[in-house]
Amino acid sequence: MFNPFERLVASRYLRSRKSEGFVSVIAAFSFAGIMLGVATLIIVMSVMNGFRAELFDRIIGLNGHITTFVAGQPLRGYSELQNQIEVIDDVTSVTPIIEGQSLLTQSGNASGVIIRGIAQSDLDKKPVLRDGLLSGSFDDFSGFQVAVGKTLAEKLGLSIGSEVNLTAPKGKASPFGTIPRSAKFTVGQIFDVGMYEYNAGFVFIPLETARTFFSYPDNSVTFLEILGDDITRLEPVKAKVELAVRGRATVYDWRDANSSFVSALEVERNVMFLILTLIILVAAFNIISSMIMLVKDKSGDIAIMRTMGASSTSMLKIFILTGASIGVLGTGVGALIGVTFAHNIEGIRQWLQAVLGTQLFPDEIYFLSQLPAIIRWEDVTVVTIMAIVISILATLYPAWKAARLNPVETLRNG
Repeated sequence: MFNPFERLVASRYLRSRKSEGFVSVIAAFSFAGIMLGVATLIIVMSVMNGFRAELFDRIIGLNGHITTFVAGQPLRGYSELQNQIEVIDDVTSVTPIIEGQSLLTQSGNASGVIIRGIAQSDLDKKPVLRDGLLSGSFDDFSGFQVAVGKTLAEKLGLSIGSEVNLTAPKGKASPFGTIPRSAKFTVGQIFDVGMYEYNAGFVFIPLETARTFFSYPDNSVTFLEILGDDITRLEPVKAKVELAVRGRATVYDWRDANSSFVSALEVERNVMFLILTLIILVAAFNIISSMIMLVKDKSGDIAIMRTMGASSTSMLKIFILTGASIGVLGTGVGALIGVTFAHNIEGIRQWLQAVLGTQLFPDEIYFLSQLPAIIRWEDVTVVTIMAIVISILATLYPAWKAARLNPVETLRNG
C-alpha cells in the first residue's frame, strides 16, 4: 500500500527538528490526547462493566431471580406451592424466606435492620452469604442465633458471642396495651457480602425462629425465592411459575424489582461512552491542526518532490501515513495502559488510599466494598477501531491539501 519512498518521507516528517519544534509539540499533544482518551475510555467501561456485574451478582445472589409473595400478608401453604414450582423445568431451587423489620439494640446502641429468616438447609443456595463469612460457622444455624454484617458489627462493637436484642414493630396485645415483642439473640456469624446496604442493614436468623418471632402461622412465609438455571432466559420460567401459582400469589423477577436501577446504569454507561469519546475527537482535531501546519511548513519540500516525479497520490499517502502513525501509536499505547490499569485497579486504589491517607470510593456511597473491573475485549476492540478510524479520517483533509499543492506556484512564491 505504501512504497519505501513514502514510508521514508513519512518517518522523516515524524522526527522532531528545532525548526519544526511547534509542529512537533502539537503532534506530541495529539499523541497524548489519543492515548489518554483510549486509556480512559477502556478503564471507565471496564469499571462500569465490573460494577454492574458485581452489583447484579450480589443482588441476585441474595434475593433470587424470581419471587412469589402475597401483598400485605403471609404466603400460606407455601410447602405445596414450593413443591409445584420445584418441578418446573429450568428451576434450580426454591427457598422459603420470612422477612420483617426490627430494631437491634446492644449496650444502649440501636440500629434498624431487616431480618431474614432462612433454614440452614437453604444456606447452600446462598454462596454469596456462605463465601462472605468472616467469622463463626453456619454448620449449626439454629435457635436464637443471628448473623450480622461486618459494617453493623463494627458500628455496634459486636463480635461472636455478643448478645443483642431484637424488637419487632408489631407487638402482642395485653390488658395494659400492646407490648413490643422482643427477644435476645447471640451473634453466631459475621459476614461480608461486599455490599454496604446488606453489611449494614440485614441480619439472618433461622427460619423457625423467625416464624416464632414474627408470629407467623404454621406453613407460611413472607415469600419464596426462586433461582433459575439461566438468568438470561427468565421469561419462560416466570411464565411457568405464574401458571403454577394460578393467582394465589404475585410473581416478579429481579428486573422488576430493580428496573429503574438497571435502566439508570445502562443510560449512564452509554452517556459516559459518548462523553469520553469527545476526548478522542479533540485529539483528532489536534492531528488535523498539526498536519495542516506540517503541510504548510513542508510546502517547499512537496513542490521539489513533485517536480522530481513524485505523484500527487504519493503526497496524499505520505501525509495520511504521517498522521495515521500518530493515531495508531497513540491508540496502541492507550489500549495497553487502559487494559493494564483496569486489570490492577483495586491494587492501585489501595495504593492511592495509603499515599493520600483518605478513602477513595467509599462503600457506603458506591455500594461495593471493592472497586471491580471486567475487561470485555469486544469493548476494547470497538474503542481501538473507533480511535484508529477517527485518527485516519482526521488526516484526509490535510493530506488532500498536500496532494493538490501546485509545485510551480509554490516554488515561485517560495
